[in-house]
Amino acid sequence: MRYVESRAMSLTSTFVLVPGAWHGGWAWRPVARRLRAAGQKAVVVTMPGLGDDDDPRGLGLEDAVAHVVHEVERRDLTDVVLVGHSWGSFPATGAAHRLSGRVVKIVYFSAPVPTPRASQNDLLDPQTGEYVQTLIDASSDGTFALPFELFQQLLMPDEPERAQRIVFDQLVPQPGGYMLDPLDVAQATPAEVAVAYVLAREDRALPRPGHEFAAQLGVEPIMVPGSHEALLTHPDEVTEALRAA
Repeated sequence: MRYVESRAMSLTSTFVLVPGAWHGGWAWRPVARRLRAAGQKAVVVTMPGLGDDDDPRGLGLEDAVAHVVHEVERRDLTDVVLVGHSWGSFPATGAAHRLSGRVVKIVYFSAPVPTPRASQNDLLDPQTGEYVQTLIDASSDGTFALPFELFQQLLMPDEPERAQRIVFDQLVPQPGGYMLDPLDVAQATPAEVAVAYVLAREDRALPRPGHEFAAQLGVEPIMVPGSHEALLTHPDEVTEALRAA
């Protein structure tokens, strides 16, 4: 276990914001806009299969990792801070291992910390993992669609239904391979890359308490108000937390 001291983020850093399952880059736009207003550079990415008219069939975690790598390299970004929200921690972590010399920090935001050679589904309790597998198997295109009732209960329980519906209507079924494929790395994060953890106080969607994931990294979580969708409901506080991480 390691401890990495937090420091104010340099204005030369570029935040690459990776969304969670079912979400696209749109989910990070309120935070990205605030980061840019504060003088930071920010890039939002949408994983293959989660954009408008994307074909999700046959996509696996490797496609998501490769996409993050491609976006960083084609922009020739350096001093990169990868921020992974929720499932987005998997492609962010995988990409960090391939972007040596470009990535300086990974910030996990209300996200599981990947276990080497384990999938997102492996981190769930057996009953939930079986439920996810069943939905993927039953889907005609191998995706996992989130039912509205679960979205209400787990991702956005602190907001009125009107707001829940607006966000839910933006979601896209998650390619099944993104959930089932293991992250093929030998250790959670490269030794030379700093880490931080930002946690929404009312988050109910994580497979384990966020404090446990932060402890896995050897850091104290930076707390922000809200639940799992705090990047949308509390963008000011999330922005400040990322800058302070």
